[in-house]
Amino acid sequence: MESEPVTEQTELPPTIIVVHPKEKRSKCSVEPLRGRDGIIFWKFPKRGPEPLTGYVRLGIDGPELSEADADSGLLLLDGTWRLAEKMEQDYSEIPVRSLGAWETAYPRKSKLFEDPSEGLATIEALFAAYAQMGRDTDGLLDSYRWGDEFLRLNSAKLE
Repeated sequence: MESEPVTEQTELPPTIIVVHPKEKRSKCSVEPLRGRDGIIFWKFPKRGPEPLTGYVRLGIDGPELSEADADSGLLLLDGTWRLAEKMEQDYSEIPVRSLGAWETAYPRKSKLFEDPSEGLATIEALFAAYAQMGRDTDGLLDSYRWGDEFLRLNSAKLE
């Protein structure tokens, strides 16, 4: 009787979402992902016990995220654009990767300043990052109010 070949599966490092304490949890688009396997939340400025070796940080100024980054851990900063900008300093040692041109479905109305044109809701950015890395996106948008619209707007990228 022949034995099946053993395929080694490497477990991916968890995705870490660093949430600024001034971010309203009720408005936080990734809040429904708390407790999901493979996703860990840290409350800024504290860090969890997970080492950040081999991680990439999602940001605007960096090479585009791709399937070459599939085995890397993913770090996302969650806060308003102004808060996230300040948070970046604490994670400057983590290489930055950017997303391609994705269109947001999140209706923004900032009274203080204009959001960057590349601005996505955190859940949209996480979905886009997973898609670009070739990772499973199933269920990520299930609780996102504008999920269907986001998928419709970006359908060409997902084909």
